[in-house]
Amino acid sequence: MQPNRSARRALGAVALTAATGIAVTATALAWADEPSAEQDSTLTVATDGDDANPGTVEAPLQTIQAAVDLAEPGTVIQIREGTYDPETNVQILSDGTAEAPITMRPFEGEQVIIDGENMPHTPAPLDGSIPRAERGAFHIEGDHWVFEDLEIINGPYAIFALDSNGNVYDGLTTRDNYESGLHIQGASSNNLVQDLDAYGNRDPRKNGESADGLAIKEGSGEGNTVIGARLWDNSDDGFDAWEFLSPITIQNSAAWGNGYNRWDLPDYQGDGNGFKMGGGGEDTDPAADHIVENSVAFENSQHGFTDNGNPGNLSIERGTAWANEETGFDFDASTSTLHANLAVGNAVPVALGSSTGSGNSWDLADDWSDADLASTDPAELTGPREADGSIPATDFLRPTDHPDLGADFG
Repeated sequence: MQPNRSARRALGAVALTAATGIAVTATALAWADEPSAEQDSTLTVATDGDDANPGTVEAPLQTIQAAVDLAEPGTVIQIREGTYDPETNVQILSDGTAEAPITMRPFEGEQVIIDGENMPHTPAPLDGSIPRAERGAFHIEGDHWVFEDLEIINGPYAIFALDSNGNVYDGLTTRDNYESGLHIQGASSNNLVQDLDAYGNRDPRKNGESADGLAIKEGSGEGNTVIGARLWDNSDDGFDAWEFLSPITIQNSAAWGNGYNRWDLPDYQGDGNGFKMGGGGEDTDPAADHIVENSVAFENSQHGFTDNGNPGNLSIERGTAWANEETGFDFDASTSTLHANLAVGNAVPVALGSSTGSGNSWDLADDWSDADLASTDPAELTGPREADGSIPATDFLRPTDHPDLGADFG
């Protein structure tokens, strides 16, 4: 495991418990207490390996699927540097355990790219469908896996996880895929997404309508948590919780530049919300009490943060919405609570309906402008991450006279 990964998860666990008080303590402690690199066994994969080999460093396997098929609880799959371009997706159907997860990561910090361009449905035809088992360069139906520091590109989804529990997605990059970057669906609980960069994902088969950076949708399950995600330039939304019926917690994350037709797709259908927090598009939309804390949405083609018709009691605290083309905070279909949020430069600052709150920028003053902010330069937030994977400290969108207002990555 790369330095500080376990420490980062432990800090996330402490922050979640202290900040929210919600029932994620057991899950958070499990993330913090994961086994170290010295687990029960190790399998090595290399581009010049052979699947007839035993999977040692000296005699590595060639394919990731071969290692997955051999892995047992406690196994570490370590992948040597290079680009892997399988012709079919990697099927992850077995389980680790909470005490002995199966871990997949690069060998000693080397750069590993999984390129799905040769897989079926890259892209699927317009109005076509992707069979469920073929969704995802990584198709995951297993529990208690840890995926670290991998880059997944050009897949039919990068990761599609179905009915999977207790998984950790840490330090991943999912870019330029033909559907969402990371998609979790179905009966899925206690999953942690940490330090994800998901960008440039699009779906020509739906003219941009459903490729999000990160989606946890169409399902239910307690304890799903997102920390430190950056979600940008995706054809649909940054984050989408469409029809997910259990609370999701998002912290310290950013979504920007979503919903623009960067690929010249015809009859463009992408939405372009930063954080779309549930809903189902009907008058009987399902309710889910999602939580968003210390997060930023800017320059999206629709709303910054939205309940999207979710009638639940969401909690939005210390969010910042800047320069979104529609509403900064759109919570007029829910009975949500908004506290210490900042809206500047959006087409509409806020739409509350029956939602309430206090200490927000619109409670403090009617007129806010870029002149009230320390910086409108996103370079530090959007640039390289820190060595431990965290988003760098920045004054971007920090109000000069209200230090307790809006997101603070300092």
